[in-house]
Amino acid sequence: MVNASLIDSTWDESIVPALIDYIRIPNKSPHYDPGWREAGHMAKATKLIADWCKSQPITGLTVEIVELEGRTPIIFMEVPPTKAGNTDAVLLYGHLDKQPEMVGWNEGLGPWTPVLQGDKLYGRGGADDGYAAFASLTAIRAVQAAGGSHARLVIVIEASEESGSPDLPFYIDALADRIGKPSLVVCLDSGCGNYDQLWSTTSLRGLVGGTLEIQVLTEGVHSGDASGVVPSSFRVLRMLMSRLEDEATGRIKLDALHSPIPDQRITQARAAAKVLGDDIWDKFPLAGATKPVSQDLVELALNRTWRPTLSTTGIRGLPPIENAGNVLRPVTAVQLSLRLPPTCDHAKAYAAVKAELERDPPYGATVKFNGDSGPGWNAPALAPWLETSVANASKEAFGLDAAYMGEGGSIPFMGMLGQRFPEAQFLITGVLGPASNAHGPNEFLHIPTGKKLTRCVAKVLVDHAKR
Repeated sequence: MVNASLIDSTWDESIVPALIDYIRIPNKSPHYDPGWREAGHMAKATKLIADWCKSQPITGLTVEIVELEGRTPIIFMEVPPTKAGNTDAVLLYGHLDKQPEMVGWNEGLGPWTPVLQGDKLYGRGGADDGYAAFASLTAIRAVQAAGGSHARLVIVIEASEESGSPDLPFYIDALADRIGKPSLVVCLDSGCGNYDQLWSTTSLRGLVGGTLEIQVLTEGVHSGDASGVVPSSFRVLRMLMSRLEDEATGRIKLDALHSPIPDQRITQARAAAKVLGDDIWDKFPLAGATKPVSQDLVELALNRTWRPTLSTTGIRGLPPIENAGNVLRPVTAVQLSLRLPPTCDHAKAYAAVKAELERDPPYGATVKFNGDSGPGWNAPALAPWLETSVANASKEAFGLDAAYMGEGGSIPFMGMLGQRFPEAQFLITGVLGPASNAHGPNEFLHIPTGKKLTRCVAKVLVDHAKR
């Protein structure tokens, strides 16, 4: 029992206008804005969402902004069960912090400039993951308005996810008695392979991230004088990177960063590849004649979800080309992002990377690698009731069967919850489909998918109460 028309009208008349206001707020995650508290953007975004939530006509809803000393805030909400005595619980999760601006936005678009073009709302954070609080409460309203039943509901909206959720464990501990032991976790911070059906995320990769710094001089010197005598810090960097990655294939060389791929996940990757076809790679804005690393679609799906990969996401020590003199530079530093298989031990992986990069420095250069790591997540097997509910929800809302696929990114909260609530079922999904470009320029929220996804969540809440 779900009031679908209420969902559509709430999105059009209330959610989209609220998201437009939310996108305008540059509430970057604390990793990217160490002065976030003084800037006040996080507090403003938190209040905007909390005030909207408080205005919703949901029976028994309580909304509270909780802020532990020295931590980013969370919005903590509770809704009592529709049937007295029901002690079961569902935990719904989202976040309100954002990635930094990034360059390359199309003319007329920008990270803090909300633009509604047709069915798409452009701007940073609308799809990742500002819509989650609005969609979660609208799903609950739709259940109640149709006379449906639901268990006790707990909604947590955090503000440090884009920094790896360092603050969230403290809140989960502090609020443990109020959260209880949910039998179902719903997370709306993931992706979708297309906008045609409901996608359920089966796994998330872990992460090793850090800064690799190479120093060969105490100051820059004339390149004509020193080259051929003093080793280039950039050449040392290339040598060290080759310890981690085969540059011809992209394969990561360290055994500690690999894990076996379960047969079920290979089967699901084949099914996803069949559904998506060339969209697995064609959704990315490849420049010129650039091709994907393989023509095998199943291998691409597995590369993205179950194999370790290396990306260089930042660099320090290189001046802009227009200011690049003939100087042998003293230091080159790069920010490395290593995605790990879902079941890989991230702490051991970090230790292996650090040891490999710092051992026997070429030419005796000063080499340092410092960073951190986070766990991946592999979903437990779906209970029959949830598998049936997901299938029916997708058919009712989208008109097509549900699809299953791992995601290449990380949601640290999932690994933590998986350990804390080993008996819980998980529905991890989201609106980040082709070209939505979370973390990059021209990020957008596909509004029709947001509406349908809200309907699917409502359907699952009803089925959870019936099981």
